[in-house]
Amino acid sequence: MQQKISLKLPPAEAADDEAIRRSIAAHSGHSLSAVSGYHILKQSIDARGKTIWINLTLDCFIGEPVTERSLPAFLFRDVRKAGKKAVIIGAGPAGLFAALQLTELGIQPIILERGKDVRARRRDLALLNKEGLVNPESNYCFGEGGAGTYSDGKLYTRSNKRGDIDRILNLFVHFGADEKIRYQAHPHIGTNKLPHIITAMREQLLHSGALFLFEKKVTDFIIRDDRIAGVETADGDSFAADAFILATGHSARDIFELLYKKEIRIEAKPFALGVRIEHPQSLIDSIQYHCVTRGNFLPPAAYSLVQQVNKRGVFSFCMCPGGIIAPAATAPGELVVNGWSPSKRNNPYANSGMVVQVELADILKNEKLKIRNDALAMMQFQRKIEQECFEAGGGHLKAPAQRMADFSNGKTSSSLPACSYQPGLTSVNLEELLPGFIYRSLARGFVEFGKKMKGYFTNDAVVVATESRTSSPVRIPRDNESLAHPQLNNLYPCGEGAGYAGGIVSAAMDGERVARQLAVALGVPLVKSVYVILFTVLHLTSQ
Repeated sequence: MQQKISLKLPPAEAADDEAIRRSIAAHSGHSLSAVSGYHILKQSIDARGKTIWINLTLDCFIGEPVTERSLPAFLFRDVRKAGKKAVIIGAGPAGLFAALQLTELGIQPIILERGKDVRARRRDLALLNKEGLVNPESNYCFGEGGAGTYSDGKLYTRSNKRGDIDRILNLFVHFGADEKIRYQAHPHIGTNKLPHIITAMREQLLHSGALFLFEKKVTDFIIRDDRIAGVETADGDSFAADAFILATGHSARDIFELLYKKEIRIEAKPFALGVRIEHPQSLIDSIQYHCVTRGNFLPPAAYSLVQQVNKRGVFSFCMCPGGIIAPAATAPGELVVNGWSPSKRNNPYANSGMVVQVELADILKNEKLKIRNDALAMMQFQRKIEQECFEAGGGHLKAPAQRMADFSNGKTSSSLPACSYQPGLTSVNLEELLPGFIYRSLARGFVEFGKKMKGYFTNDAVVVATESRTSSPVRIPRDNESLAHPQLNNLYPCGEGAGYAGGIVSAAMDGERVARQLAVALGVPLVKSVYVILFTVLHLTSQ
């Protein structure tokens, strides 16, 4: 028989197959020899107390052979002769998963990516890290796979009402991700593995007859009768289609400016801005796991922190255990930092964004900022801070930085600790650089975080400015039902860049959702995919 069992085990036992089988036998009241095997359904770490536990939910096979845990099937059709076509602008997770969904529905996607493929993109990132040279079309934000490809591949999301999270995870596994992401509480692929997965997605799309074009930067929309008739690219090409998905990511400022210029409605959107902070990973391990050394059976520790300071939220963002701080600027003269981790998370540092919520009123009432009140106001504020940080760092993407306790005490650091940020650091008093409301919120927030995590507030940690690309500073509105833009009924704003997602999984789900609504608008029937049919059958047979 099959039996679902929940276990709470020490880390060493949770990593030992024989120990898990013994626990299954004891829990189920059967002999050890009767336990044929098991599949892990859920796995999480409970580090709230002094004793660390691993929580496991298992599908156990007792007195019967273990059946293979198979993936659902996906039906990607040949769309070379499809009657309907859709242009997708941007090949990040929203664009890629929209394209995959369209091929399942029998619509031909034409993917236009301003950047390069993942392999060629790597060379531009090397120049960015080593020489501080920014390629505006190929960087950590632009290129095949979008910002997530070389920024870690975290797959955790709370957006379970926006789509089918399991489907997204299963698609990642289908294209080469480790099966563990299907059951881990905080799944993570790793920057070293994501490029191969993204390449496999592209190869599937090409095999299905999609067009996938690189270095195709969209520079104009051709509008006729309240519809997009086509788009033009920087190299002089133009592309027509029945519908257009705009999935350009949170950093495509030229697209926001183009929409504004053509009087296509957009809105200023609140976002969060702050710094990235880096500790020795061993320190975070000792705090979170209540131990001197982590041991071999626990992953590098993570954390999540949030604090209200003067009714304003200060919170950690994109925490990277065993990670690296990277330069994420998309234009020369800007300083932006982000973080990522390899799949093993085996670097000696832990970094996280520490950001403050910014509202439109915050910047309009600050006369020193001189920001005009329009749909691009938040974007202009974001850009202004990045440019000022670049100048303060001294050029070549050297980042202004300060030790953590010095930051909160308003003291310029006489020296800076070792840091994973390759272009290097410049000691700066960040109180003189960051807007006052952001600095004050962070300075107090760090002290409060130190009370929650004893040892966190320390001068062994370094604060690096600026973490500014947390989400889009612009929202592109869309109808709640059709998901099309209210002015242009065949333009579908999508993903992080449009303001409707906040990470790889939520962007992927939004891409799929938009693709389905686009199909409805084009009169293409939403035939249940093989995935849906198999999922339904498996669900019913398990009841």
